[in-house]
Amino acid sequence: MKAAVVTPTGMEIREVATPVPQPDQVLILVHACGLNRADLAVAAGHSHGAIGGAGTVVGMEFAGEVAAVGTGVSHVKPGDRVMASGAAGFAQYALADRGRVHLLPSSGMSYEEAATLPVALTTMHNALVTAGGLAEGETVLIQGASSGVGLMGMQIAKLMGASLVIGSSTNPGRRAKLTDWGADISIDTTHPGWADEVIAATQGKGVHLIVDQVSASVANANLKAARVLGRIVNVGRLGGAKGEFDFDLHAAKRISYIGVTFRTRSVEEIREINRLVRQDLWASVSTGKLALPIDRCFSLDEAAAALAYMKANAHFGKVVLQVR
Repeated sequence: MKAAVVTPTGMEIREVATPVPQPDQVLILVHACGLNRADLAVAAGHSHGAIGGAGTVVGMEFAGEVAAVGTGVSHVKPGDRVMASGAAGFAQYALADRGRVHLLPSSGMSYEEAATLPVALTTMHNALVTAGGLAEGETVLIQGASSGVGLMGMQIAKLMGASLVIGSSTNPGRRAKLTDWGADISIDTTHPGWADEVIAATQGKGVHLIVDQVSASVANANLKAARVLGRIVNVGRLGGAKGEFDFDLHAAKRISYIGVTFRTRSVEEIREINRLVRQDLWASVSTGKLALPIDRCFSLDEAAAALAYMKANAHFGKVVLQVR
């Protein structure tokens, strides 16, 4: 089969062996793949959790038809239309653990639409609801809201009952679109007074919950924008992995600062995250209430060009590979 493989000189489309499912795995005939920021690092030869380096097949989320199932799989069968997260997705066939595989709604969702969803749904439901403890009526700030994961985060926050959702983007064109995807207010974190804008929007108290995909460059302003006993969930580090941190303000406000990643979770933990996504969100996924915009589609043979397009950061929403 064809796959996008990391080599010492870059990523190339190569012929590799078709994988065989283990007892708890599903083999999927891939029709479409969603691109994510972590794919850029893997394609460049870096490690991401347990994967990385020469010989790695890139890709974290995909949609297609079930080709075969392991002996421990009972909720899907060959021929079913599914979406999934996993490794080695930029390929004609990909494996996924049974707990990460979801049946597509019967509403006619396309494979391209489905391929945009697995990572965003699990990342943001976990960050907002499980780690962040979002309660109905609370206020939320999503840092890096114009990314696919950020756009989904704003929608999930609204769905779960947030009274006010604030989204950040440093790009004026993308920032103007945030209110179409769940934001009540959009802010520019390059503006020195953005934390004061958040405080003003929350009647001088600050937000209950910040889901931060930016980190270092906004860390101290996040502390200012959060209310006393607020929570900050560190999801990503687009603005840097290391930076200054006002420990005194953190302590004074008694803020809970929570780090999350899928890289150090067990198979059982990830299965539970996916179960909770189906429990809380699948009705809204099925009706199309939770969805992401597709900025542009590329073919599998154009995987390198697709990653370069995403790296240029000119897109809004998701970039997708069409495999079939």
